[in-house]
Amino acid sequence: MPNFNQRSYEPELMDDFEITGQVIDQTLRELDTINKLLGGNYVTINGLEKLIKNNQQELIIADIGCGSGDMLKLIANWGKKRNIKLKLIGIDANPYIIEFAKNNCKAFPEISFIATNIFDDDFIKMKFDVIIATLFTHHFTEKALITLLNNAKEQCNLGIVINDLHRHWFAYYSIKFLTGWFSKSEMVKNDAAVSVMRSFKRKELIKILSASTFTNYTLRWMWAFRWQLVIRT
Repeated sequence: MPNFNQRSYEPELMDDFEITGQVIDQTLRELDTINKLLGGNYVTINGLEKLIKNNQQELIIADIGCGSGDMLKLIANWGKKRNIKLKLIGIDANPYIIEFAKNNCKAFPEISFIATNIFDDDFIKMKFDVIIATLFTHHFTEKALITLLNNAKEQCNLGIVINDLHRHWFAYYSIKFLTGWFSKSEMVKNDAAVSVMRSFKRKELIKILSASTFTNYTLRWMWAFRWQLVIRT
C-alpha cells in the first residue's frame, strides 16, 4: 500500500520533454476531460476572480505548464464576460505540447505560447500581472518550488494562482479506478496516480510558502481533492 504520509518523487512519464506524437495528443485530450468531469478547472478560475476582482485594466497572465491550452481558453472567455482585456501566454518546456496548444487555441488571438523552461534566465526575466499553475507544481521538489515561487514574486504585479492536488488515499484510488475504466493512454493511467502521490498535504504547502517568505495568501481545499492557493505579491 502506498505511503500517503510522504510525497513521492517518482518521475512521471510526461516529465520526459522528448515525448511527442499521438501519445501526447491522447494524454492531453484525456487530461482535459478529467478536469472537466471533476470540476478542477473551476479552482483556477475562482482563484483568478479572488485575485483580480474588479480590475478592468489590461492584464498579462502566464500559464506555466500550460498543456493543451484549455485553461487559457477558459480564462479568455472569463475575461470577455467581464470586459477585461487579457494577454494570455502559455508556457511549456515541451515544444511538441506547445504546437498542440497553438492549434487548440488558434481561434483565440489573445493567446500566445512560448516553449521554454521556467527556470531558464529568459523566462525569469519576463514580467506578468499574474502567473497561474494548474496541476503543475507537484512535478517539482520542495527546493525547486521555493525557487519557482521566489522567482515568481519578482515577476508578478498582482500575484500567483496555484491549483494542485491533495495527496489522499481516496483521491489516489479514485483516479486509478477512473483512468483504468476510460483511459486509452498508458501515460494517463500511470501519471494520474503518480501525480497524487507527488502532491501535497496542507502542512507541506505552508512549509514551502514559509520558506518562500510569502505571508499574504489564502490556501483552500476544494473539490475534487484540490488545493487552491492564491498568493498576493
